[in-house]
Formats: sequence, C-alpha cells, structure tokens
Amino acid sequence: MAGPLNKAGVGGFGLGLSGLSAGTSLSAYLGLWRVWWARQIAQEGRERRFFLWLPVCFLVGVLGYFAAAREPSLFVSLAGLVICGLLGALAQSRGFLQLAGFFCAGAFLFAGLSAAVLRSASVAAPVLSSAKVTKVTAFIESVDERRGGAGRMLLRVGEIEGLAREATPKKLRVTIRVLGTLQAGDTIRATMRLIPPAEPSEPGGYDFAREAYFQSIGAVGNVVSRVEMAEPLNVPWLVDVNAAIDRARNALTRRIADVIGGDDGAVAAALVTGKRGLISEDANEALRGAGIYHVVSISGLHMVLAAGLFMWSLRAFLSLFPAIALNYPVKKISAAFAMLGATAYCIFAGSEVATERSLIMILVMLGAVLVDRPALSMRNLGVAALIVMIREPESVMGPSFQMSFGAVAGMVALFERSAQDEAREFDPTFLHRGLRALGLMLLTTFVAGLATGPFASFHFHRVNPYSMIGNALTLPLVEFIVMPAALLGVVLGPLGLDTWVWQFMGMGISGMMDVSRLVAAFYGSTRYVETFGFVALLVIAFGILFLCLWRSQIRWIGVPLVLGGLWLAQQDRPPDVFVDARARSMAVRGLSGKLEVLNGKGNDFAVSQWLLADADSRKPKDPDLGGASRCDAAGCVTQWRDGRVIAFVTEPRALVEDCARADVVITRLYVGTRCQGPELILDGAHFAAHGATALQLRADGKWVQSVARADGAQRPWYGQRGLRFTRAPVAASGEAQDVADDPRLFSPD
Repeated sequence: MAGPLNKAGVGGFGLGLSGLSAGTSLSAYLGLWRVWWARQIAQEGRERRFFLWLPVCFLVGVLGYFAAAREPSLFVSLAGLVICGLLGALAQSRGFLQLAGFFCAGAFLFAGLSAAVLRSASVAAPVLSSAKVTKVTAFIESVDERRGGAGRMLLRVGEIEGLAREATPKKLRVTIRVLGTLQAGDTIRATMRLIPPAEPSEPGGYDFAREAYFQSIGAVGNVVSRVEMAEPLNVPWLVDVNAAIDRARNALTRRIADVIGGDDGAVAAALVTGKRGLISEDANEALRGAGIYHVVSISGLHMVLAAGLFMWSLRAFLSLFPAIALNYPVKKISAAFAMLGATAYCIFAGSEVATERSLIMILVMLGAVLVDRPALSMRNLGVAALIVMIREPESVMGPSFQMSFGAVAGMVALFERSAQDEAREFDPTFLHRGLRALGLMLLTTFVAGLATGPFASFHFHRVNPYSMIGNALTLPLVEFIVMPAALLGVVLGPLGLDTWVWQFMGMGISGMMDVSRLVAAFYGSTRYVETFGFVALLVIAFGILFLCLWRSQIRWIGVPLVLGGLWLAQQDRPPDVFVDARARSMAVRGLSGKLEVLNGKGNDFAVSQWLLADADSRKPKDPDLGGASRCDAAGCVTQWRDGRVIAFVTEPRALVEDCARADVVITRLYVGTRCQGPELILDGAHFAAHGATALQLRADGKWVQSVARADGAQRPWYGQRGLRFTRAPVAASGEAQDVADDPRLFSPD
C-alpha cells in the first residue's frame, strides 16, 4: 500500500509543478500540495509513526530545562503537563484528532521539563564554594588505577574539617600519586586540596560542574599527605555492594593486564571491565585515529555482543535436546536469559551512564521478543529513549546519549528499508548472502558514522574519515575472538583456568591494535573541526530525525534541514579571544591567524579545549603557542592585527601601566573604576559573575562578548560561589602602590 501511495504522491506533486509552469493558479498548486501532504500523513498514521515524535517532544522539554537561566518552577511545569493532558483527552473524545496530537506533544514537552526539575532536586547536594586545603575522612566508593601507580578515587564524605555538615559535599573525586594498596571499601583520612568542580573553559563548552552535580560530586582535588586508615563509616548497603564489585573489577583488570601485558593487556582489560586508566595515550590516539575508540568504552557494542552471546549460547545448547526444542519456547527462554546476563554484565562493568543506557535499550528489545514483537524497531528505540530520559534527563546534554541514539536510529532506519528489499528479493546462494552481509555491515558503519558525525564534531571538534575502514577491519576480531574469549575468561576465572583464554584474547587485541595503528597512520586520519553553535547542531539533529523517523516522502524534508544546519555551522567562526572561568589563562588570535597563549603557566585543560575549538592540532605545551606576545611575572601584552594592545594582567603592580597603554585589559583582579583608559575591561567581578568569556571582533571594530553564564543565571551546579575575593599582593612603589593599597583591589579566591 505504501508504494502506490508514494508514487501517487510524487506524481501529484510533479503534476503540480508542470501545471504551475503552464500558468496554473497558485490556489490549484496549493491544492495539489495539500493532497500530496494528506497522503503522506495518512501513510505515517497507518504505520503508527507519530508515536516516535513523543520522545522527541520529551527531549525538547529537557533541553528547555538546561537552557533556562534559573531553576524552572516544578508547579508550573506539572500544571502544564496536566492541562495539556486533559485538553488532549477532551479533543480526542470530540474527534479533533490533530488538536489532540498537538496537546499530547505539549504534555510530553512539559513532562520532560518536569522530569529534569525533579531529577535536579533528587541529586541536590552541597557544592564547595572555594578552594580549601583540609583534612578529610571518607569512604572509598571506587578506585581507578592509572599508569605508574597513580590513581583516582571517588569518595563518600564522612567529615571535612572546617565545614559545617550542611555545607559538606556528599562526594569527592580526588587523585593520588601513589595508590598503593588502597581499594574500594576502605575508610581513609588524609589532607586534601579541594576545589569546586570546574566550570566550562569556553562559552557553550564542556561543563564538568553540571556533570559533577548530577553525580552528587561537590568538589574535586588531590591528596597532599600520607593516607591513614580510619574507623569504618556507616554507609548504605548498596554502597558496600558497589564497592565490592569495584574491588572485583580492579582485580580482574590487573589479572588481564598482567597476563597479556603492555597496551594490549590494558585495552583487553578495558574491554572486559571498563577500567581504561592503564591504557597509554599513544594507544588511545591510535584507537581514536582509526575511529574505533568506542570499542574500549563499554556501551552499545559490548552490551549487544554480550547479550547476543548469552542468547545464542543458551539457544544453541537447548536446541541439542529435541524434547526441549520442540515443546518449549527456546527463543523466549534464551531472550530472558540474555536479559539477566546483560544486566549482570552492566552491574559488573560499573553501571556507568552509557552502560545503563545501552542496557535499557537491550532490555526493551529483548522484552519485545518475549511478547512476540520485532526486537529491532524504531518504536522500541523510542521507548528506550523515554526510559533513559525519565531516569537521567541530564544525559541528553552529553555526546554519549546523542551519538548512541543517533547511530542506532540510523541503523534501524536502514534495517527497515533493507528488510523491505530482502522481502521482495531473495537469493538463497551462500555467496550472495555473504556479499550482502558484508555490504550491509559496511553500509551500517557508514550510516552510523553519518548519524554520529555532527555530534562528534560539536563535542570533540574532530572527525576520523577512515573510521569505516577501521571498524570494518577490527569489528570481526572483536565479535568472533575478543568478546567470546572475554565471556569465557570471566566464567573460567574463578576456577583458575583463565590464563590461556586471556592469551587467546590478547591475540585478537594485538590484531585490533595493529590495524588501529595502521589506519591512524593514514594521512588525514584525524581532521579537526572548528567550533559551531548549538543552534546549528539542533537543526542538523532534527534533519536526521526526519530522515530516520518518517517512512513516507516527508522524510526527505530532512535533507534541506541537514544542509541548512551545515550552512549555519559554516557561518559560525571561532572567537578571537578566549579567557577561562577564573581568568588564569587567556588566548588571543595572533597575526598569523592562530591562537597565542598569553601565559605559560595557566590552565592547560582550557588551552587544549580552545585549540580544539579552533581546529588547531597543537598541544598546550607547544613552544610555538607564545607567538609574538611578551610576558613577565606580572602579566602579558600582545598586539591585535589592527594595532590595538591587549593586556592580560596577573599582578597589581602592572595594572596602572597597562591601564594607561592598553586598549583591552583582562585580569582576575578587581579593578572597579580605577582603570578608565581601555575601551574594554574584564576584571574579577566580571569573571565571578559570568565565568569563561570569549570575544570576537566585528567588522565595525566592536568587540562582541559571549559568556558561560548569562546575567542573573542561577543554577544549582554552580553552588554559592558568587563574588569571593582575596587580598592581592601589594606593589612596591609609586602610583602602582596607591592602586594596590586600594581596598577594592582584590583577586578572586
């Protein structure tokens, strides 16, 4: 039925065009257009595709929460949900189906907003307001070992000296130079240097403060003293269970890494346990360059392979017994077993956000098998997306959610089309089926790459053109050697019979790494992409949704949407000046067109983010980053291409001189009204209120500012930082002495 309707629709549309060229009236053309549109909508209704847009409406509501300058009202959002729901039910009862659909979409939008507000309230915990060096007593929830014996720990706080109970963060994430024998489940006491979770290094950039807030992490830092064992803290039983699981994960990680050895062992361990701390940066870069870094991040691929192995193994075993295979629903029994196995694997892998999201998708699809529905369908994907967003609405802001659901949506859309083609043509020859499977695998990889490319470019500012080659050559090793060996090794480990299994797995990993290094060595294997705006990403994303979710000719509207989003992305250009949230680092576009860093001992992470946003492959320690700027202990000065002087002031003694000669002054010091000469001044008060700032020079010579926090923005993940200042050092003599003695001259704490 869909085929004739589509042909009729296209034919009607073509007739309208020819009629218009012959002088047909506009009203006749619009009439033909309405007929065509009605046929397409009727087809979508028969195929029940409108449901797929309800999760999209929910997602829009969640995005609205994160776009708000302050916390939305839960009462208003719930009221909107109820009102839209009641109006939708009333419209449906009166036969106004289109109006009912409109109100249903509004209800899901308010539901997404309400879910985000409730989630934010449920994880609320104190956030450290300023840097502090103090003694901490805490329970170790998890440990991630690093190369060279260092480690990172997630701590549940018992006590922080000098902080009241109501101001004490719930959790901390700290690093330690020598991990030693520390493990999850220990209660420790040590002196730590703690700071609030970092705000974005650039407007619209990665917001660790927001991510930490939704994990109830109120501070980060490092251990600066000897660690002492303390009296065990009373923690919830589930925390104890998770600590025990973490100990088992670390033990297995070390076991696999020791048996296989080197980077191959570290990668193999990461594939099984999700612990990636032992992988060297060279190995990481090889995996990224080949476009297969997703292999070491336990998410969709691992969960699908694990569930598939569980299901296939039990089904093959039960099929050996005719009395069982002929009298019992072996497929459903195997699907239920795979659901249990996948859940156990998710728990053992650490139950991280990406892993849990993948588990939900797997459970929904295997659940469809239990009720005799197609496992791989767009409706199941929509249900999985709804569950994930209800449980963790903050995940929609991260690349993991966007890329995984984008890739799966693209592959499901491709599967739906290929299934129709296969139903029309069937060639039973082994060669044909083998070539078809190979072609479908390559096409699937290509489609997944297209669907995830815009999100990877937006978040990571890099693309890997040869990822299809890397995935095509390495995934067979992962599917047929690595993952089966991993499952068998976990089973045989408690029996002490796992050594040969890990060695066999190491052979597959070695081949995978050889291919990765080969592909990563290709010219242009990594291409850097300049930053572009969130609006462009949204337009591209909606274009992808049109192409994937609709089945009729309406889906082709997605093509101009994607092209329009790409055009918008091309119109955006990187800023000319970057300053981090605490004004400790600054970069200015030099005469060469590349960024110059004006201080040599600033925020390396921020500098790395700015370079990536500028499509610059240099590293923060690159000696060329200094450019033509002149720096000393009191700050830096550089010249803009039109002759204007930009000063970055770090000490009060340089402030008077730079205020007199510079056109733009940027400093973390509080200046007030004492600096009148420059055309633009950004001081400590500005950064305390707005965070990271970027400047762009317009054609008319005016500076355009963009900031991480808009005026009056109050979000819970920024805590009560506000305007906090510490007395700055006093200058030596002269007019600078007078300015330094001004009680208003301070630097942010």
